[in-house]
Amino acid sequence: MSNRQSERPDNKVERVIRDYGLDGLGDELERRWIGDGREQQSLRDLADHFNREVMESAMDEANVVTLQGELENTYELLTGDDVTEGARTQARNRLEREGVDVESMLSDFVSHYAIHTYLREYRGVEYPDSDDDQQREKSVETIQRLTSRLTAVTRRNVENLRSTERLDVGPVNVIADVQVVCEDCGRQYDPIDLIEDGACRCRTNTNADSE
Repeated sequence: MSNRQSERPDNKVERVIRDYGLDGLGDELERRWIGDGREQQSLRDLADHFNREVMESAMDEANVVTLQGELENTYELLTGDDVTEGARTQARNRLEREGVDVESMLSDFVSHYAIHTYLREYRGVEYPDSDDDQQREKSVETIQRLTSRLTAVTRRNVENLRSTERLDVGPVNVIADVQVVCEDCGRQYDPIDLIEDGACRCRTNTNADSE
């Protein structure tokens, strides 16, 4: 571990890597992000890869036997946006019957925000980018900083009202969800996903059709 890392407190990604015995995953995330020997991968793809590794480790610990492709399918059922609640519940129940602590495992899943913080701030990775990429990276950092501040301010105010009995609610978690809507086609995006993709799908489809 570098001096930079040893001087910093653990963050969630590093803790989960340690707790699940995923040695080498941090180095792998770094290589995948900067494109060392392969195509560069987005933070969203890295978060999905990380979470699948966590799920595979949890299932191995419970001695769950999986067929080819079953791991990816189960992950999609647990996290996919288009999955019905019934299908998601069935997937969770099956894992629980086989001895997986699903609630704990899901709480250890991370977002692409967490991956970005881990790579840039914890590991000190410099992303090899062009001027356009640098501008996109600055925009991502600005959005993440403001989102984190909004989350912290909301949590602080809600917990203050709760602790003074001005708000009747149990323990809370705060999720700041900002969406960007393309008015040409109506698609909604997480702003960081849109920035990383570089274009709305309606634009990329149009370009593909014209070729």
